[in-house]
Amino acid sequence: MADAALRLKSLVEQLLGAPLPVRIRAWDGSQAGPPGAPTLVVRNRRAVRRLLWKPGELGLARAWVAGDLDIEGDLYATLDLVSGLIWERGEDARSLAQALRDPDVRAAARGLIALAGPPLPPAPPREEVRRPRRHLHTKHSDKRAISHHYDVGNDFYELVLGPSMVYSCAYWPAPETAGGTLETAQRDKLELISRKLALKPGQRLLDVGCGWGSMAIHAAREHGVSVVGITLSHEQAAYARKRIADEGLTDKVEIRVQDYRDVTDGPFDAISSIGMAEHVGADRYLEYAENLLRLLKPGGRLLNHQIARRPQRDESSYNVDEFIDSYVFPDGELAPIGTTVTQLERAGFEVRDVESIREHYALTLRRWVANLEAGWARAVQLTSPGRARVWRLYMAASALAFEHNRIGVNQVLAVRTPLSGDSGLPLRSRNWN
Repeated sequence: MADAALRLKSLVEQLLGAPLPVRIRAWDGSQAGPPGAPTLVVRNRRAVRRLLWKPGELGLARAWVAGDLDIEGDLYATLDLVSGLIWERGEDARSLAQALRDPDVRAAARGLIALAGPPLPPAPPREEVRRPRRHLHTKHSDKRAISHHYDVGNDFYELVLGPSMVYSCAYWPAPETAGGTLETAQRDKLELISRKLALKPGQRLLDVGCGWGSMAIHAAREHGVSVVGITLSHEQAAYARKRIADEGLTDKVEIRVQDYRDVTDGPFDAISSIGMAEHVGADRYLEYAENLLRLLKPGGRLLNHQIARRPQRDESSYNVDEFIDSYVFPDGELAPIGTTVTQLERAGFEVRDVESIREHYALTLRRWVANLEAGWARAVQLTSPGRARVWRLYMAASALAFEHNRIGVNQVLAVRTPLSGDSGLPLRSRNWN
């Protein structure tokens, strides 16, 4: 009798304590769940073994990356249904240990064990990061983590990010521009940052985590500043240097493979840190802020563009997302915006403006997913089927997280205000003059 889907549905519903909002189709051809709903396709018994050996998010991620688990239908709708159920239930959701105290759940689990086949755990997909310790944030561990994420290949990033080669939240300045191109929105974001920093010809800008050089090129070309861009990725640096040479800006822009802790040639008039501080880590964040303050002239400005998570009642219980940590951003950590502002102020900065652009990141991610899906065969060729699946899931799930206010992104403008108290900002700072 083909009933694997029904058994899977039964156990999942008992674990969640709620009806499963999606349909399941199993390897034996059986189906269960609401008719017409998006479908989770369990391609083989190995997917069940992954979940039995590693229940929860990491087991699901391994099954997805390996191709043992797939989604048939609207990816966003499926992820929204599943993640929404988990988030809405919150602390009321049953843990595996609690659920297994229930005799009915134990019986269903025994049935799944019989379905799963050989008892040995499947090896994790090769795309998974393996390391003995986490969140050290030494120079060596940070360099290794950055290499895992950014040295996937410049051609792959070109496919996903588009011509702008900006890997951070774009910016649509007005509702009527939301239908505009991603490239225009990324240019508008770089210009917004330039105006917040009040960049002028002859100034020096330090771009921390410079990526493929887009901010450095924009600042030098459009505002006449001299730029030092730093990254830990050799592939990014090589790509950025070629772009800069093609633009004829080698006399204005220098790209270094360098840790922010090793920059000694300040002071700079301004510092931009765009989508980099997520890699710093909570234990190192004050050190990061103090280093940037040291590198600024009195009156110099910092623009810190950073993803934030929602605060927890008990911050000591915060755990890094297992899927993100194992497959996307090893050792990446998110902090609430209040924590970030506090740390910047503790370092000596005067925080002058905080702008949330959360909805903009959802729009950006949906554009990146569309780029990836349109070039899927090429993406697989450039990386691997597993790596392409990692990125599709990560970006689509992140878009939903931004849309539902589970995470946000903020631009924090801070000043190294001198003892005179003259911040150098206009009375109405949102004019960005």
